Amino acid sequence: MPILQMIGITKQFPGVLALDNVDFEVERGEIHALVGENGAGKSTLLKILAGALAMDKGRILLDGKPLHFSSPLDAINMGIAVIYQEFNLVPYLSAGENIFLGREPRKFNGFVDFKTLHTKAQAILDRIGANFSSREIVSRLSVAQQQMTEIAKALSQNAQIIAMDEPTSALTEREVEHLFEIIRGLKEEGVAIIFVSHRLEEVFQIAERITVLRDGKYVGTKRIEETNRDEVITMMVGREIKEKIPKRPAPIGEEILRVEGLTRKGVFSDISFSLHRGEVLGLAGLVGSGRTEIARAIFGADPLDGGKIYLEGKEVRIRSPQDAIRLGIGLLTEDRKRYGLVLPLTIRENTSLANLMEVATRGFINFPKERAVAKRFVEELAIKTPSIEQIARNLSGGTQQKLVLAKWLFTKSKVLIFDEPTRGIDVGAKVEIYELMNQLAERGVGIIMISSELPEVLGMSDRILVIHEGKIAGELTREEATQEKIMHLATGGSLAI
Repeated sequence: MPILQMIGITKQFPGVLALDNVDFEVERGEIHALVGENGAGKSTLLKILAGALAMDKGRILLDGKPLHFSSPLDAINMGIAVIYQEFNLVPYLSAGENIFLGREPRKFNGFVDFKTLHTKAQAILDRIGANFSSREIVSRLSVAQQQMTEIAKALSQNAQIIAMDEPTSALTEREVEHLFEIIRGLKEEGVAIIFVSHRLEEVFQIAERITVLRDGKYVGTKRIEETNRDEVITMMVGREIKEKIPKRPAPIGEEILRVEGLTRKGVFSDISFSLHRGEVLGLAGLVGSGRTEIARAIFGADPLDGGKIYLEGKEVRIRSPQDAIRLGIGLLTEDRKRYGLVLPLTIRENTSLANLMEVATRGFINFPKERAVAKRFVEELAIKTPSIEQIARNLSGGTQQKLVLAKWLFTKSKVLIFDEPTRGIDVGAKVEIYELMNQLAERGVGIIMISSELPEVLGMSDRILVIHEGKIAGELTREEATQEKIMHLATGGSLAI
């Protein structure tokens, strides 16, 4: 008997049938992948399993016995842990305090025993190869480190079932390998793992069975050895996607951006490169190599200690994001929910956010004009939404990324920096983002693309810079670049290989 059975699960939100009679099961000691496009219902199913959402119809059985949740604490007490794609951490507490939040070890007088707490938390962090202290404040951790904290929190609960929603999205290749070792170890101990990921190569590497959802419906379950990537993609999107990364070469024009000797002490040093109109310049490197920090400095979000920036041949001073926006530079951040969008605002409001003066009359927002702008970009970018008044928080990951792009297109940016442009979005939405990048390049926009996915870097870049420990380790043309060369440079090797 499966350890977990979810039978006929149905969940409706206003105007959206998120889950329609979905079945899912996982056996004890099994790694079972759950896949589907954004909006397919995967996260909703996990929230119901975690007790965070109530289902409208259906049954959940644990070892054949019906489960009834009144809160997430009930699910935890029944041995179910869910690691969400959206971090569920308190930013101003330490990693250790987050790991044992609500379950803190106590002294005889009732006060929290912080020494014991951090000893236990550090042991779990060390077990998963984390490179930071349990006493580190979460707000100071990188995205990858926060993800590791979430994984450690789930492991600390000694759960029988652990569901992981995009657990590798911010991890390096080495960290992913280590995570897989941990997952396989848990499997050997009889723990059931539900593995949700858009990275199908990882699914085929780690999972034993795969279940596909599409548009809130159950499509089918396959054993990994009985299927292949193309069949799974077809099941996910309902159509065959022939080109995974449809790069179209665009005419490379004159230099639009040049940086010389950019330095931020302790972060990166002596960064010099140029970007041309219509060019996609890839920045590759391991997480923590300084790629994002270089982008933030060019955009004025972080201060520089030295170096010069030239735009269209003229030296410019960028002291803040306002300066960058005014000059025509846009940054699609790695964490779109935290830095790219204002989640409680609508599509209409987010679209105009970086260029409010364009939709203002005498200092006040001209709502008809703002609505017209939002409708234009919804059509141009094929943003799936019932209305421009839809709240950004309720959009799928791929649609949110398109909305961030709409915001920067409205500023008429000449240079766009894409930091992990397809992180956490499904295969169909990835192709749409690549097509939009092609169109931007064809219009003469210069694009800097930061990505941890080597096939993406190789597939979309005209030229690649590899960053290692805050310095440019090497430059590769599209023709000479390979995954092996990029990884060799990213880990401190030289071009002479």
